[in-house]
Amino acid sequence: MGKDIKRIGIITSGGDCGGLNAVIKGAGLMALSLGMETVIIPNGYAGLYNLASMESLVTLTPARLASIKPQLAGSEAGHSRVKIKKIDDPEKYERIKNGLGKFGIDALVISGGDDTGSVIVDLMEKGITSCVHVPKTMDLDLQSYSVGGDSAVNRIACFMRDLQTTGMSHNRVIVMEVFGRYAGHTAFRGGIAGEADCILIPEIPVDFDIVYKHMKKNFTERVLRSDVKAGTYGIVVAEGITDAAGQVISDKSAGVDAFGHVKLAGAGKYVRKKLEERMKNDPDIAGFMKNSHMFTPGVYLLPEIREVTPGHLVRSGRSSAFDVNFGMRAGAAAVRLVKDGITGVTVVEVKGNRIEYIPTAEAIKQKKVDLEELPLYESIGLCFGREPMPFKPEAVKRQLPIDRHM
Repeated sequence: MGKDIKRIGIITSGGDCGGLNAVIKGAGLMALSLGMETVIIPNGYAGLYNLASMESLVTLTPARLASIKPQLAGSEAGHSRVKIKKIDDPEKYERIKNGLGKFGIDALVISGGDDTGSVIVDLMEKGITSCVHVPKTMDLDLQSYSVGGDSAVNRIACFMRDLQTTGMSHNRVIVMEVFGRYAGHTAFRGGIAGEADCILIPEIPVDFDIVYKHMKKNFTERVLRSDVKAGTYGIVVAEGITDAAGQVISDKSAGVDAFGHVKLAGAGKYVRKKLEERMKNDPDIAGFMKNSHMFTPGVYLLPEIREVTPGHLVRSGRSSAFDVNFGMRAGAAAVRLVKDGITGVTVVEVKGNRIEYIPTAEAIKQKKVDLEELPLYESIGLCFGREPMPFKPEAVKRQLPIDRHM
């Protein structure tokens, strides 16, 4: 079946991020080398549903592929958050079959996260077409590495470092809220690289007394030992954090998305308020303000805490070199799997001449931050909103070759 495939449709679905144009370009170039044709199905699964009413599709000719810049984030194919099962049309699956038939599309290469992957499983179960999944989510919560994750981590780290300048100028505590839903991978990695003092992730219920104690000690000591009495303290907050009772902290008015997930918002604001409450009730702060020469009666009584939400800036701009590399080879590998008749799977990695893959139904199972990684960072002074755990390393000699996968 795979050897007879002549035309492949490419879809990018879910949220935009870095590396997706590399996926498209890698897939298109591999198809050309194999004598196959690739076409863009625009706007994610919304486009797949509407194929039947489209007049034409963009073919990835050599000239069109040359215009795609893999270093740019986002996707030339476009996105939507559409769950096929939820489309209010009893003939939706037949409509999709007709659309694919209309354009002679024999298989699909689809790049997306867990929601996108769940639709791939649905389409395969309905016998609609053959699909290969290229993992994509800046949340890094799939079982394999997902394109977009490294780009997001780099953006978060850059913003956190940049915010230190305004924090130092005003002696402010900076709370930055970032994407990640119910996994803290990007907040964790980006916070470490951005030299955050405290990183709050969904995997650990937050004890705000511990966070405040850590903030107060580090912030006040920095300011007082500075020759110009300047200091700052940075917190990275994942949007899906929970309180001590395990309840997700979110603004309930944000609603739900097309897949029925609560839109997470307000975690940064919540953290700021919790710390402000403790600061206002702390008798030591008045003395600190006077000793640092900031206190001005009736005007400047407490250090400021500001929350920042970069939001979609984390998704935008440029892709990291790592994501361009991974996206190119994963897109190319997906086409090769289609050619070989291996479908319903997710590309994991290409190592030498081996294309590694796993069933998509397995790939989309959520992966959380490994909490065994945290004690090392706690031992060097970082706070994760809990009492620090002791770091008890076990030295193990690694055998070559070393897998440098993120």
